[in-house]
Amino acid sequence: MTELHLWLRHEPRTTERRTPVVPSDARRLVENGVTLTVEESPQRIFPIEEYEAVGARVAPAGSWVSAPRNTVILGLKELPDEPKELTHRHIFFGHAYKGQPGASDLLRRFGAGGGALLDLEYLVDENGRRLAAFGFWAGYLGAALAVLQHRGRLVAPLTPTSKEELDKTLQPAAGDEEFSALVIGALGRSGRGARVAFSTAGIEPTCWDLPETQNLDRPALLTHDVLVNCVLATTPVPPFLREPDLDDPTRRLRTVSDVTCDVGSPLNVLPVYDRTTEWDDPVRQLSDRPPLDLIAIDNLPSLLPRESSTDFSAALLPQLLEFETGGAWGRCLDLFRTKSRELGIAVGEGELGHV
Repeated sequence: MTELHLWLRHEPRTTERRTPVVPSDARRLVENGVTLTVEESPQRIFPIEEYEAVGARVAPAGSWVSAPRNTVILGLKELPDEPKELTHRHIFFGHAYKGQPGASDLLRRFGAGGGALLDLEYLVDENGRRLAAFGFWAGYLGAALAVLQHRGRLVAPLTPTSKEELDKTLQPAAGDEEFSALVIGALGRSGRGARVAFSTAGIEPTCWDLPETQNLDRPALLTHDVLVNCVLATTPVPPFLREPDLDDPTRRLRTVSDVTCDVGSPLNVLPVYDRTTEWDDPVRQLSDRPPLDLIAIDNLPSLLPRESSTDFSAALLPQLLEFETGGAWGRCLDLFRTKSRELGIAVGEGELGHV
């Protein structure tokens, strides 16, 4: 592998506590000859001193914009609005390939600067299986928040915690009424996390996956008290919940937690809301006759930042150690070029290490 310079950037979103590389894995990168620069960040769950102790360079927050052009910028969530021209290769969750709001603007910024997006959502093996994901923890927290909301124990604003502390709040308490829950996408990473959280809360959910969604029994869906959606559609499918369902007087459904948060995408399977919810206001009422509450937070794993970062970093590390050998990263680059050209954006034909 040619010398790789990774630059771990500060996340501009104030509620983002996670990191794609934890200090113990930063040590592995440095020991394997990777130059690692880590930006200072007031909210990252791991302090900058832990990175410095394992041999990483330290830089001010936001200084990636002036990093050498061959540096690979590593993050998780959205970039700041500036600069308008992105000259580096960026690794993060871009949410730019399914027509989401702002997607074309982001890709045009890469086109203008000659950089490239290597989207973590599409870092997959030969069979299309994702190689690093936060799915388990997203599902776990999506179900956990739904349980707390339905039991009247969800406290806002939400604050990061540990799994041990969260599990204490999920334990059934005297006076808690039983309720029915449905997990759609139950066999995937997120679905598995949701099922574990429900089990911790003393609930045995109904589990649906591909066979049940191919011929959706919508009346059966509406008879559940709580719904957790863990399906990330890649092709158009009939929506699971529609506007007319909100007004159905027989609807028993009272709490929906949308782990996927594909709002704005034409592939959204819950097209009954137009914006996500936030940590300071995590629940929105979609209907009051009968009531229906929505939780749709698009960085759920950041509420368990230490656990989720550690798992993600362990999965990402071997991919970073093989960064310029093609494979999964080459597939990311090919997809970026394809999606850019579909929008009429000119992109280069360089190799992965020379975009």
